[in-house]
Order: sequence, then structure tokens, then C-alpha cells
Amino acid sequence: MFFRQVKYRGDNFSYVIADEASGEAAVVDSSYNADVLIRLLNACGFKLKYVFNTHGHSDHTGGDEALRSAYGAKTVAHRLSKNAPDVSVGDGDILLVGAVSIRVIHTPGHTPDGVCLLVDGKLLTGDTLFVGECGRTDLPGGDARRLYDSLFNKLLKLDDAVEVYPGHDYGLKAFSSIGEERRSNYVLQPRSIDEFVEFMGQP
Repeated sequence: MFFRQVKYRGDNFSYVIADEASGEAAVVDSSYNADVLIRLLNACGFKLKYVFNTHGHSDHTGGDEALRSAYGAKTVAHRLSKNAPDVSVGDGDILLVGAVSIRVIHTPGHTPDGVCLLVDGKLLTGDTLFVGECGRTDLPGGDARRLYDSLFNKLLKLDDAVEVYPGHDYGLKAFSSIGEERRSNYVLQPRSIDEFVEFMGQP
């Protein structure tokens, strides 16, 4: 499997996932990186099949239309997305890129349509979980109780060896692991749901 983390403009990460045998590829969170993503895809000879959105905020979706136009790729987002994706998905759904399977984990809290994507031991967390932090819940659609469930009852149930690749370069390094975040991320220290809501500053 080909996997590349891309940061070109600002602090947003985009990701390219591809099955090198078939040449099929997916981009996760196009952000404002469409031109550099197109150069990378073309240099590798990949055909873009899907553009995944971990959520609908424009800093993550800004390059979607350029990628759709360049390759005829389909946009993929959770069924609660307001961005009218070509393919709507729900928790547990699996999409194939060649022989590479990408599993959707619905992780609302930062936004209602937030998802993380699990592929070959790598978890692409969007704005749900960062290295050393988590997504904010004070924007429209944010919900600290739902974020608690997403973090503690979904992501922290994964194996410690699963690698964490966030949607922004906010941490001391570009990627981490579930085990590292469990041990060192102050957001993920044991709390009740009410304590977490108070910690996040939501009434």
C-alpha cells in the first residue's frame, strides 16, 4: 500500500492512499492542496477513485472540486454531511481502493458528520483527535458529550499499535499512535463524561 502525508498550505494535512498493483488511489481531506496532490498522483501514475472528507469544514474540503474535475473521482462523506457527497457512508462501512480496504468510524463531536478512517493499521483522525490534543467543540454542531463517546468508546478501544494521522499539524510531531496518545495526551486522561464536558468548557 502506498501512503503519503501531505502538508503544503497552512497546517492542514492531506493524505494519499493507493493500491500500487491496481493504481487506484484515494485522497483524504483535500484541503487547499489540490495542485500538489494532482502532481503527486500523476507522478506516481495513480488514478484517483475517491476523495474522502473526514468532516465538512472548508479547510478540509477546499480541493474537492479540483480533484473531481481532474479525475472524475467521487467525494465520500458521512451521511450527515451537508456537502452533498457522491457517496454517503455510515459507521462501519468499508470502501475498497483496489485491494486496500478503508473502514469508516463515525466520530461526531467536533462536527456531527465527523469520521475517522482506518486503513492497514493507520487511523486518519481528521479533527477528532490530534497529536496531544482533540478537536474543539465550540463551533456550530460541536458536542462535547458526543466527542467523549467518540474518543473514549471508539478510538481508545483500538489497539495501541494503531498509528494516528491527524487532520492538522498541531502537535510536536506529525503522527503518533493510539498507545502514545493514551499515555501522553492530556485530553485522554481518565474522566467521567460530566468531567470531560466541564473540561471542554461546554455547559
